[in-house]
Amino acid sequence: MTMQPVLELRDVSVRRGENTILGPINFQIKAGERWVILGPNGAGKSTLLQLLATRIFPTRGDVFVLNKQMGHVDLFELRTRIGICGAQIADDIPHDEKVRDVVLTAAYAILGRWNEDYDLWDESRAIALLTTFGVRDLGDRLYGSLSEGEKKRTQIARALMTDPELLLLDEPAGGLDLGGREDLLRRFAQFSTDPSSPATILVTHHIEEIPIGTTHALLIKDGQIAVSGPIESVITSEHVSTIFAAPIQVTHEEGRFFARSVG
Repeated sequence: MTMQPVLELRDVSVRRGENTILGPINFQIKAGERWVILGPNGAGKSTLLQLLATRIFPTRGDVFVLNKQMGHVDLFELRTRIGICGAQIADDIPHDEKVRDVVLTAAYAILGRWNEDYDLWDESRAIALLTTFGVRDLGDRLYGSLSEGEKKRTQIARALMTDPELLLLDEPAGGLDLGGREDLLRRFAQFSTDPSSPATILVTHHIEEIPIGTTHALLIKDGQIAVSGPIESVITSEHVSTIFAAPIQVTHEEGRFFARSVG
């Protein structure tokens, strides 16, 4: 039996006034795949991610997420099956919230603990996720007191709290120093080896931020998919130079990608 895609876009376009800012796009991912979306500023990455997160509707075309078609399903219920780590969530996390509660409250899809009841399973899962991403010892700290790297790890643990079937990561290594970035990417690589981990889409500007274990890549430019497919055939000097309009040499070492200008 053919497995249904986790996510599928069919002839999808997004318009703002008279301008088409995205599309038309056809795209799908399947269970177990780990994608990276790469492109220059203004390419349409953020718009595409908002579509995948069910935060905006397409102007044309059909979007299917977890076998549900947008426009024909309760989006609140659907969003509980999607983990999101990005600025749209991070900006709303209360700075006076304990780190453990930042993760726990995802079980109710809320930000800011109030009078909810959490069972032992919830608490155990929150602690396990904080452990996976190296911030268990910070559980009683206030979120606002964390470093940028510690906040990113807490956000990712929160995104995974509900055991989502789809995980969307918007520049999770953005703003981190070299040590913080490398530590986060190492934890992602370990996480990706778990067969129960969800299908993942990571958006970034930088190929150095692609974690080991990423299986597929999509390059986007001017609102259109330039090329997509298995990562080794997509993240190449030729393709990256084309979308960034500059001569760039790409190297691939031990599962990681690196780029440098050759102009």
